[in-house]
Amino acid sequence: IFNIERTVRDMEQAGAGAVHMEDQVLAKRCGHRPNKQVVPTEEMVARLQAATRARKDMVIMARTDALAVEGLDSAVARCQAYVKEGGADCIFAEAVTTLEEYTKFSKAMPDVPLLANLTEFGSTPLWKLDELANVGVSMVLYPLSAFRAQSRAAEEVFKGILADGTNKNVEKNMHHRMQTY
Repeated sequence: IFNIERTVRDMEQAGAGAVHMEDQVLAKRCGHRPNKQVVPTEEMVARLQAATRARKDMVIMARTDALAVEGLDSAVARCQAYVKEGGADCIFAEAVTTLEEYTKFSKAMPDVPLLANLTEFGSTPLWKLDELANVGVSMVLYPLSAFRAQSRAAEEVFKGILADGTNKNVEKNMHHRMQTY
């Protein structure tokens, strides 16, 4: 708990405006992978209370991975406790698979901002922003979209260099110096 308080203070002092706290056990797994484990609700509430005690103006987001582990009703109940008892300002429900699940979260906590994580190749379908807004989602995260595109582009560039013995033929796929600086 002390580490949480210190981390929140340090991050806020460094200029961070928000953090999200997860309810997975250590070592955590990707939220879209199997075999996740979550801590008891009480432990996560204690984590959030430590974070809210330490902050001045920082937004504290509570992330739950309980949907895939314990089911929808438990995940919603956890999030309600994270807000009411832990002091979380917003909710990050991970690995949601239907719009109806988001509706249940948003109806259970109508005044609490809700985040959708739209990572490619994950459990959550890649819905449109208006579809998410219609079920109460107010924030959307695209955590790896640009990275995955950059990785694909880098792979194509190096394939071209390997095939041609030069970068001349892949130069057209790159930002020009004037775009970079």
